[in-house]
Amino acid sequence: MTDFTVDCFQNEYLPEGADVMHAVLTVTSGGPDGPGPAAVPGTPATGTGGDPTDRAELLLIDVSGSMNGAKLQEAKAAVAAAVDCLPDGVRFGIVAGNHTATVVYPHQPPLAVASDATRGAAKASLRHLRAEGGTAIGSWIHLATGLLRPESGIRHAILLTDGRNEHESAPVLAQCLSNAEGVFQCDCRGVGADWEVAELRRVATALLGSYDIVPEASGLQADFTAMMHQALSRQVDDVRVRVWAPKGAAVEVLKQLDPIADLLGSGVPSSSLSVDFPTGAWGEESRDYHLAVRVPPGGVGDEMLAARVSLIVGDDTVAQVLVRCTWTDDVARSTVLNRRVAAALGEDEMAEAIQEGIDAMRSGDVEQGTARLGRAVRLATEHGNDEVVERLSALVDIEDPATGLVRPRRAVDPTDLLIAETRSTRTVRTRR
Repeated sequence: MTDFTVDCFQNEYLPEGADVMHAVLTVTSGGPDGPGPAAVPGTPATGTGGDPTDRAELLLIDVSGSMNGAKLQEAKAAVAAAVDCLPDGVRFGIVAGNHTATVVYPHQPPLAVASDATRGAAKASLRHLRAEGGTAIGSWIHLATGLLRPESGIRHAILLTDGRNEHESAPVLAQCLSNAEGVFQCDCRGVGADWEVAELRRVATALLGSYDIVPEASGLQADFTAMMHQALSRQVDDVRVRVWAPKGAAVEVLKQLDPIADLLGSGVPSSSLSVDFPTGAWGEESRDYHLAVRVPPGGVGDEMLAARVSLIVGDDTVAQVLVRCTWTDDVARSTVLNRRVAAALGEDEMAEAIQEGIDAMRSGDVEQGTARLGRAVRLATEHGNDEVVERLSALVDIEDPATGLVRPRRAVDPTDLLIAETRSTRTVRTRR
């Protein structure tokens, strides 16, 4: 049985009249004996409850016209490598997507059950794929939802695209995502530099998955293998963060911090004062969440419970932590910001500055873009996020990272812009 813990990082002291309490919640899962051995082909898979049939995996591959050539060949190799990762007993399938969606394998429902024979047949089916047509990601999600809804246990998909969702309207995609919520999780990847970050972010956020860029198609195989191994390591499904807030208080922010994902819109009331936020399947891992609760403003000496945060697995409460408020006129107490909370607020501000800078540069406003990216460099430096500073150095020439003094570069590679935009939501846990 996997053990869960929840830790709360906050400064519980607020100045008189203040009405918002911020906290960072760290949820950690891990078995009492540490991580188990990785699943390998030819051995039974173990999902929720240890049942080898209690998991389904789907691979959605873009076969639109822009994938023609090396990209499609590398994508086929990546899907084949992911199929090779599947242990015996996992149900799985492959979908090809352009302006429509087609099941490539198995040729008839239901999903196939992984074995030497089915893994081989699935890889053989990839040989017939051709690149043609447009892109309609909603239709891919719609087909995946129909395939995975009848399945039990952990249901997961990997989606790859190289282009924008130009062959269906935004409301169609939104409706398809709404229908898919709670049915399966989806990790998304964009290959090359011609896809739109906001679209994949929308898909990944709705379906509790990750999104990232693979700049060169040659990196797809390693990326797909890593994603599949990570998906297979998750053994506990239906994990929810339940936030209880007293009458008169309200949850204003609940964000996963790495990558940043806004969970507030996915909340489902579980009682008159509690809301459940789904987090998907878990393996042996740790995730941070930024919680902000608006409370009735208090006077000096007042105390209250701002929130009770519980971790729910199925119908069981497996961990719980309290978020408290105490109002004070002691400035030394009320002005000290907890280090983890400061980092969370700073990372959020940094991601916003990066997005604003990139948007300005794309629109031709180099001066505004440079100014916003300079602010992002300063914030990243303050919080010890060296990876972000390095990525931004491809967009501006950095003279003094501590003050955010930067100069515009003569030429910026569009791929570097996309990398910075995609990965601006990667955070660090603490300042150095």
